[in-house]
Amino acid sequence: MNVLNFVNAFFSDGAHWHGYDGIPQRLLEHVQYSLTALAVAAAIGLPVGLLTGHTGRGGNVLAFVATAARALPSFGLLVLMFVLLGLGLLPVMIPLVVLAVPPILVTTYEAVRSLDPSPVDAARGMGMSEPRILFQVEVPVALPLILSGLRSAAIQIVSTATIAAYVSLGGLGRYIVDGLYQRDYEKVVGGATLVAVLALATLTVFWAVSRAAVSPGVRRRA
Repeated sequence: MNVLNFVNAFFSDGAHWHGYDGIPQRLLEHVQYSLTALAVAAAIGLPVGLLTGHTGRGGNVLAFVATAARALPSFGLLVLMFVLLGLGLLPVMIPLVVLAVPPILVTTYEAVRSLDPSPVDAARGMGMSEPRILFQVEVPVALPLILSGLRSAAIQIVSTATIAAYVSLGGLGRYIVDGLYQRDYEKVVGGATLVAVLALATLTVFWAVSRAAVSPGVRRRA
């Protein structure tokens, strides 16, 4: 039985569309985990990236921290958090946030630091305050790169949130973990397909946000 047959069998089975283990419920859980982790990571990475990018201070420390965070294995961190904290959402959120902060942090920093200094100098010459320079001059021009960092983090979270199933939570990872345990490869392939589709949907959402939020002039230069 090839992969396409597994996919067809999984999505054709009406039992997979209803109940607590149905696709709508598991998809909703996966999206909730992903959005929560992305929101927390953005709340950490964006302010720090913007501040260090604007001031030019702390870039080396930021790069070190981001590299160290990227080196941490998500599954290993999940196991450690599970041992320390027990069952619950927190042991899942910690590795997902640790995974997502580096691309947001580094990309935001680089987006601000790589801007042409002329408009910034002109804004200072006009007497604009530093917060106004950051949010009215730098952020609008840096927005395409900032969004690319958020997009990268979101894709990584969506792909990795399957680990929630290893500590008895839900999400699309339930199909993969349960399918492997039951040797139900139809369920494994179906779950993996749903994760891939959700990742593509995430890319589409960020493309739409970029089209709506980034001004045409900045988009052409990017």
